[in-house]
Amino acid sequence: MDRFFFISVLGLLIVAHGVAGNMACDSIAMLEELENFEVEEVDETELSKVPSWTSERGGKVLVNVDSYGAVGDGVSDDTQAFENAWNTACTTPKSVFLVPPGRHYLVNATIFKGPCAERLVIQIDGTIVAPDEPKNWDPNLPRLWLDFSKLNGVLFQGNGVIDGSGSKWWASSCKKNKSNPCRGAPTALTIDSSSAVKIEGLTIQNSQQMHFVISRSDSVRVSDVLVSAPEDSPNTDGIHITGSTNVVLQDCKIGTGHGISIGSLGKDNSTSTVTKVVLDTAFLRETTNGLRIKTWQGGHGYVRGVRFENVAMENVVNPIIIDQFYCDSPKTCKNQTSAVEISEITYRNISGTTKSSKAMKFACSDTVPCNNIVLSNINLEKKDGTVATYCNSAKGFGYGVVHPSADCLSSHNKNYNAIGQSAITKESSVIGQTKISEFSETSTEGIIHTEL
Repeated sequence: MDRFFFISVLGLLIVAHGVAGNMACDSIAMLEELENFEVEEVDETELSKVPSWTSERGGKVLVNVDSYGAVGDGVSDDTQAFENAWNTACTTPKSVFLVPPGRHYLVNATIFKGPCAERLVIQIDGTIVAPDEPKNWDPNLPRLWLDFSKLNGVLFQGNGVIDGSGSKWWASSCKKNKSNPCRGAPTALTIDSSSAVKIEGLTIQNSQQMHFVISRSDSVRVSDVLVSAPEDSPNTDGIHITGSTNVVLQDCKIGTGHGISIGSLGKDNSTSTVTKVVLDTAFLRETTNGLRIKTWQGGHGYVRGVRFENVAMENVVNPIIIDQFYCDSPKTCKNQTSAVEISEITYRNISGTTKSSKAMKFACSDTVPCNNIVLSNINLEKKDGTVATYCNSAKGFGYGVVHPSADCLSSHNKNYNAIGQSAITKESSVIGQTKISEFSETSTEGIIHTEL
């Protein structure tokens, strides 16, 4: 797994939906607000970690999928056994839904629905595998594999693996072969319409498309989760968060090659709002993107109050990028004047190496410019040449060391490149950590419209 990023702490993510109001604040007040984000804690007494389960203990009721007829040979269909075991576990207080170690369970697309009785633990120690043939997928659940919905106070844990068997799905994708029809594919694991949920220790790999989606949920904690897929697997998002509030990712390792993105937002003239996102401590190596915000032309809403800090990068193509001209379409996207507004974005203590000469790219809408972009202690180098910052309709300021220069954020020229000289050597390319998460007439020269 050569291309990955590691997240130590994603402090707070709130994705809200509503009407953007007028916001007028000076730079100092804006910085103070970004500094004072707090993480809302989940009730630890409700979600305390329990040991790996092999028998009933501590007042827990063990519900083993093997006891309901699961074979676990990777060939026999164990879907019905899982559904029957779920029905028992969900309705029994203090139960443990157990997928035991040492076996491979073939499970078709299934919705595990709550609400459930109190203090349910989902213990996954074995391997759950998806059918590998797209032609045989349940047509009623085309975008889902393992979907858990309407849960409250549930703990997912274990050393097990959720394997999407995605290779045939990738081969049939239009991203791999333009002669293939473009269609969606299932998400390996979904947490939907839930609250106070913890996910710890699991491995999710080789998903058909997205690996792990958290949607329409509140107070979700994800820790020590490994996500893995080949770097050429198309649109295999690692952890995708949408319509959710108070989500924390901690000590997760994600190897899909895509980097960290907010968006894409505003597709098909839709309204999207994202606010109060903190990314604190991450390492990205050989990813396509580093810290990216991407929106479609014609959208509405806003992204505001985002803090990226303490991030180290190694050979990243687009280390810092805002792209309000995102166009993931086989056809050219038409010019539109409305856009998702982007403001109050802080980048602090970002260092490392870039594959692109334009280490920072702020490609913003002429009609809805980016405002209040703050850069502090930035040091991005290219091993074999100069680095520059590209700006279009982007305003902000920098303090401390900012390399390459970002004078274009305060320039009156709407389309501007600020160039900084790079003189990095092989010996100095080790990245050190400093103190310590869908065209207008504007030129988009130098912007690479990369896919998810």
